[in-house]
Amino acid sequence: MIRIAVSGHRGLPSQTVTLIDDAIRKALAEHAPAITGLSCLADGADQIFARAVLDLGGVLEAVVPAEQYRDGLPVEAHPEYDALASRAVQVHRLKFVESTSESHMVASRRMLDHADELFAVWDGKPARGYGGTADVVAEARRRGVRIRVIWPEGAQRD
Repeated sequence: MIRIAVSGHRGLPSQTVTLIDDAIRKALAEHAPAITGLSCLADGADQIFARAVLDLGGVLEAVVPAEQYRDGLPVEAHPEYDALASRAVQVHRLKFVESTSESHMVASRRMLDHADELFAVWDGKPARGYGGTADVVAEARRRGVRIRVIWPEGAQRD
């Protein structure tokens, strides 16, 4: 069973969500259903990936960066976060209280500790803040973790 972590952009326009969902499902289909997906379940790429893993018969492990993590997500992302978290076979909760860039990067490192591959839903640009996708990709490269960049033609970021 392959273990795939995800890191990716949030705040994606609806057309980009569709493009990314299709690309992730196509990439996961190469391994389905023998997939364990590792995700922090944030809005955007994390939730798209987690839903696709489950839909394709894989299993989900959630990594929660901090006690206040869910509260820091957009309110409209809470129902999907809750639904995905309830279907996770394991939820790894880090000991941070506040949801910060530091806790997010530690969570990404934790996922990489247990991943065979990283799906980076990434436009290739530098991170907008510490712990962003570019930082996670750099960490995966440093560790020698395989990286698959998923950014289909026509995808855009807000």
